[in-house]
This record gives sequence, C-alpha cells and structure tokens, in this order.
Amino acid sequence: MFDTVLVANRGEIALRVIRTLRRLGVRSVAVFSDADADAPHVREADVAVRLGPPDRSDSSAAETYLRTDQLLAAARRTGAQAVHPGYGFLAENPGFARACADAGLVFIGPPPGAVELMGDKINAKEAVRAAGVPVVPGSQATAPTDEDLVAAADEIGYPVLLKPSAGGGGKGMRLVRDPAELPTEIAAARRVARTAFGDDTLLLERWVDRPRHIEVQVLADAHGTTVHLGERECSLQRRHQKLIEEAPSVLLNAETRAAMGAAAVRAAESCGYTGAGTVEFIVPGIDPDAPASAAEGVRDFFFMEMNTRLQVEHPVTELAVAVGPDAARLDLVEWQLRVASGEPLPFTQPDISFLGHAIEARICAEDPERDFLPTGGRILTLDEPRGEGIRVDSGVAPGTVVTSAYDPMLAKVIAYGPDRPTALRRLRAALADTRILGVTTNTGFLRRLLAHPDVVAGRLDTGLVEQTAQQRPDLLAAPHSPSNASPRNPAPSTGSTDGTNPAGTTDGATDRATDGTDAPATEPPSPAHLLYFAAALARHLDLTPAADPGGWTDPFSLPSGWRLGGTPAWTTHRLRTPGQDPVSVRIRSITAGNVTDPTDNAPGAAREVELRLDAGPVHRARAAVTGDRLHLTVDGLRTAFALATDTTPGLAAGPVTWLGIDGDAWPVHAYDPVVESTAGASAHHGALTAPMPGTVTVVKTTTGEAVRKGQPLLVLEAMKMEHVIAAPHDGVVAELRATAGATVAMEDLLVVVTPAEEAAEPAEVRS
Repeated sequence: MFDTVLVANRGEIALRVIRTLRRLGVRSVAVFSDADADAPHVREADVAVRLGPPDRSDSSAAETYLRTDQLLAAARRTGAQAVHPGYGFLAENPGFARACADAGLVFIGPPPGAVELMGDKINAKEAVRAAGVPVVPGSQATAPTDEDLVAAADEIGYPVLLKPSAGGGGKGMRLVRDPAELPTEIAAARRVARTAFGDDTLLLERWVDRPRHIEVQVLADAHGTTVHLGERECSLQRRHQKLIEEAPSVLLNAETRAAMGAAAVRAAESCGYTGAGTVEFIVPGIDPDAPASAAEGVRDFFFMEMNTRLQVEHPVTELAVAVGPDAARLDLVEWQLRVASGEPLPFTQPDISFLGHAIEARICAEDPERDFLPTGGRILTLDEPRGEGIRVDSGVAPGTVVTSAYDPMLAKVIAYGPDRPTALRRLRAALADTRILGVTTNTGFLRRLLAHPDVVAGRLDTGLVEQTAQQRPDLLAAPHSPSNASPRNPAPSTGSTDGTNPAGTTDGATDRATDGTDAPATEPPSPAHLLYFAAALARHLDLTPAADPGGWTDPFSLPSGWRLGGTPAWTTHRLRTPGQDPVSVRIRSITAGNVTDPTDNAPGAAREVELRLDAGPVHRARAAVTGDRLHLTVDGLRTAFALATDTTPGLAAGPVTWLGIDGDAWPVHAYDPVVESTAGASAHHGALTAPMPGTVTVVKTTTGEAVRKGQPLLVLEAMKMEHVIAAPHDGVVAELRATAGATVAMEDLLVVVTPAEEAAEPAEVRS
C-alpha cells in the first residue's frame, strides 16, 4: 500500500477519496485553486498544494485542475507515490495517465492504453463488438465528417443521437428528430466537444425507443481476475445528465442481469482493464401494451460506452452489493488503491450478490423553476440529513461560495433499505431534511420526482422527466413556490394610497387594504402564501430592537402599530422573489393595547397578529424564531421554515431573506416601488441580461448589426450547459458588452437590441 497519495480533484469526490485514505492510514495530498482555498476537501487533507498561475489569481479549471505540470509538481513536492484522479477533469485523459507513469507515479486507474481506447467511443464500439458485446447501430467512420454523419442518419433512420467521441457525462449530446435540424445540431455538438474535450469528433447512434440507461460496475486486478458488481439503473435524467441512480434495476430479470454482467466483463477484458470501471448499456423499455411474456428471457441491450474511472453513483453499489458468506460491503476507492498497489482480488464472481436496495439523488446548484439554469452564491445554511440507512457524500460547507467555474453538483444523498419501497421512503424523507439556503438547488424537485407514480412503480426511461415537465408539471411543482401565490383578490402591490412607503413602514393613512375591507379568511392560505407570510413576519420580528442591558425596550421603537385612540395600524412589507411580481404583506397587531403594556415590550414574543397578502383575506398568525428556524402558525396551522439572511454588503435591495422547506428554498427581497420604477425607467426594454452565471463562449453579432427576432446573438456556458441568448425582437444591436471568453454574473447586461421602429426614427433636430 502507498504511503502518500495525491488527489487530483476537488469537491465531494476529493473528500470521498481522502476519507478512505485516512481510514487506511495513507497520507493524503489535496490540490486547490484560489476559489477553493478554504474548501472542505482542503481542510480535510493532511497536506494541500495551491494550483494556478504564480503571479495572479485564476481559478479556471484550465489553469488549475487541468494543469498536468502543476499536478505532477505538487506530487513531487509532497512526496506522493500515486495520484487518484477522482472523476471529471483529467480522470479519463490518457495523456495524464502516461505523464504520471513517466514521472514515476502510479496512476490509480486503468492502463493508459485502456483509457485511450475506451475514451474514443468509435474505436471502443469496434473493440467491444469484436469481443461479442452488442452495440447500438450507428456511424462507422473513425472521424466522420458532417456529410458522413448525415449519411449515417439517413441510413439508420431518425431519431438519432449525436455524441462527442472523446467525452462523457452527457456533455455535448444532441437528440435529433428532424433531418432539417441535423446540420445545426452537428455544429453545436462539435463546438461543445471542442471546448470540453479538445476534440470535436462526433459519432451518431440510433435512438432507442423508451430507453433505459443501465450500467454495470466492473472491478479487475492485474492478475487476470475481472468481476462485475451488478448493475445500476440511471434512467432518470435531464439533458442526458443523471439525477437519480439505484441498484439493482427493477427492469432486469436474472437471465438479463447475468448476460449484461458477462458482457461488461468481456468489454473490460477487451482493453486490458484494471481497477474500477463502468460499462454503460442502453436497454429498450418494455412496451406497456406488450404481453407479459415480453419480460421473460434475456432482453435486448446495447453497449454505449465505458467509463474508465470511478462513477459519481458508485455509493449505491457499495451499499447494495454484498460479498462472501459474511455479506461484507466493498469500499470501491479502497479496492482501486489495493489493485493499483498490486494486490489481487480475494473474491470471484460467485461470491457477489445483491442484498437490499440503494438509491442516490444528486443535489446540484440549479433552478428547476428556471428550466434548470445553473445558480450560484454563498451557502448560508447547510443541514445534511442523518438517520438509518442514510449516507451523504458532500463537498460543501456553510460559507462555501458556489461559482460557475466547476460542476454544479454539491452533494449526493444516498438511502439504503432492505427493499426498494423502503429505500425510496428514506430518500424522500432525507431530501426533505436537507436544508441549503443561499444557493438555489434541485433538492425539492428530486424529492417530488421520487414520488412520481411511474418512479414508484419502476416504470422508468430517460425521457420520463422531460415528458412529465411538459405533460404533468403539477407533479414536479413546488407547493410553496411563489409562482403559485396569485391572491384571490388581486390588487396593486404598492400598498399605501400614494404608493411611496418603503418596505416595512406603517401605513398611517388607512386601516384598510385597497379594496376597503378587512374580510377575515374563510379558507386556509395556500402554501405559496405561507412563504410570503413567513418572509414578512421574519422581517417584522427583525424590526424589534434588542433590549438594553437592564431589560428595557423603548416602547415607541416596537413595530406594534400602536396609535392613540384607534386600532393598530398596518405595517406593510413589500416583497419580491426572482421572476415574480412584487407583493405586499400587511401585518397588524391584534392586542397592541397600551403602549406601556409589558407584553408589547417582550423581545422575541410570539404575539398574535393579523396579516394579509395584497387585498386578500385577513388571517390570524403568530411567529417565533428559534435558531435558524422560523415557526409560523396561521389560522391554527403550524409550519416550520429554515431561515437565513444574506447580509452581503452591496446588495441593491438590502438583506435577502432565505426560506426553506421540504428541500426547496427561495430568496425573498425587499421591494421599494420608487427605486424599482426609477431603475425600470432607465433600463431599455431591449436589454438582455445573463440568465445564469457563466462564460460567454461565442459572440455572433456586432454593434450596429440589424437582427431578427429569435436570432442567436451569443452563447453562454456554465456547468456543462449551453444557453443561447437570442434577439427579443427585430431591431439593431445598440450596445454589446459581452466578449468571447468573458465571465459574467447572473443579470449582468450582455447586449441591448433597439426595436426596429425605434431604430428607424430620425434623430431630433435642435435649433
């Protein structure tokens, strides 16, 4: 076994490897960019080495985690004997594997030749075909031209799938159903492949109807033993990115499981593989109208690719696979290390079996309500779930700043149970207990996806998530989302009669909302209304000043709305959430009594109040904050929200209130109608801003160019995703701030397109 191992990666996989190294008594070396200087994997390692230019700060992957020379220098400097590449970055780069060997370092992975062969999807298909592994029909040329790809599509028929030959992880893949769209999609796929992998070679395959993505874990030593550790079902995907993985697959019968496992072993042996790897197959789904006999015997399956590294989803195999009479569980990272140090596998195929069921959910920094665009920010609160059968592999901590420079995955939550229903229930409960405030994530979405009737029944395919989003979006929608908060009696959200009061002020001019009534509620508020009520009451409680050392609080500084000779006044909190219209929540004390009433002076007291959203009905409520929880009771219903406040200096609208529940989280901003109207008047309605933090990869326009509505102007890339910024209308590019290669923040101005009718107006002549 090695004495010191350098982990050439970051985030949760670096932490995962480091923890196994520590358990085995092996000294760990982490590497980090400036952006990761205080990251958990850096703190966890025994030694850490900075990557990046010596004379400036550049945290891009190209200048840090992809720099072979700097990684090898870090290994030499720390006395490392071996390098573990993790996954992503250089994990499947044969040049890096060879460079490690040339430097006298052990690359903890397969031989460079195996990495190179399986990394070229075209040659890999030919190699496994020769070994008797079934492959998907597709293009045959080793470096097909655009014309070759079009001809292959015409031969095998549509729909077809374009894939970068040199890459993996779903990046650059394009599903094409219309022959007229193929040339455009080829160009886009080549661009992504060239940027991501430095090689724009593509291959084309027949698209399998109702496809299920099922992969087989293999493990091979250098002494001639290769085994498979069963399969993982990875069919729940979006944009070819895996969301949920589980083991075993509910689709496979015993005959198909054995046949796929044997095919995976043959694929590994065909390239002289050693270490841990994954052979991915596409399996046609069962036609719901087919007879029961269709599920019998060995089902069709086709080789897709082999990943010559540890997979993100390896924990489900570790939890669900047992070895030997004692049903021991395997640590795949440990066996990567043992195989790389020359040890033989002490077990054979008959020793391996499934025991129980495991399911994994990938938590990513992306916004399901904005078409899964990447997000970012600073993590204010992080509560990770615990409990029987729950495992969390995380790469973040409170205070971590999430940027667009790296992969969006923050953590993985894995649940194990004696059977699939138990594992599903445990994972849904664990996701509900996962609280991440400060960065919008997909946690709540994953929880609802696991409750989808087809998911519960095991009727999976790679298109299920997109189909549900289009046909039954209600199944995946967040109940507390502000997008569901339309009041029953809509009214202008400016609140007071003159519309000029800032957020959190008392409307002394009127005791009533703009409809002139204080009608009590006859129905409970919707979950979305509760979110706004919680945000308003959290801000309302913040208005209460702290007591002095003697315990006294100035009664005239309390937000009680007390006034002489009348009912308490409404205090209005004007709020907005991203992408939604602003709302007003009015709060009025029910028992203000006398200004000297001692109950009014009790800091943090959960007094009962009346509140209403815009011109909606009046509800009775009380709220109290305990630690990072806001306990809200409205009309007798008690709800607990996770609560955090972003007080980062420079926020335009002041502190931002973050609220979370059942895995979902939203930022709620104060809204000042005067400031917003001034900003709106100065902003041109043809201004296009960045919908996500990222890098501008392509600029397709110039200042002064006449453009048509829908014409692509530039391409923004972040976290494995391309987003095209298109002209909102016919017009002229009046301002272009974006440049190729530039990094932009969310809502940065990119380009301004003046409408055609305005651009055509003659300039005013002054005398």
